[in-house]
Amino acid sequence: QVQLVESGGGLVQAGSSLRLSCTASGRAFSYYPMAWFRQAPGKEREFVAAISWTGGVTNYADSAKGRFTISRENGKNTVYLQMNNLKFEDTAVYYCAANSFGSAVADNRASYDSWGQGTQVTVSS
Repeated sequence: QVQLVESGGGLVQAGSSLRLSCTASGRAFSYYPMAWFRQAPGKEREFVAAISWTGGVTNYADSAKGRFTISRENGKNTVYLQMNNLKFEDTAVYYCAANSFGSAVADNRASYDSWGQGTQVTVSS
């Protein structure tokens, strides 16, 4: 497993932008597909976006398409989530996840075996 630390969350107004970062420990980070999930109060944790180890393949939830961009810098062991035009319904704790046992750029929680502690994103309307 890999240790993951998220940062970049905060309180913003609707229509604003935020960039989340997730920094990983371990040299093998470059070979792991990575993903972002989120969990709003009283709701299940849901998929947001995922990226292959090369960065060449991405996968987005419908709610994220056109507004969010996932990217990575393997030299910095970091994956990013650029969030534009934020909406009130984007309010949630955002979690970074790593898939250290496969290559799938998956949208389900079972495909990821390492998780960060989360960073809070609050969007005021």
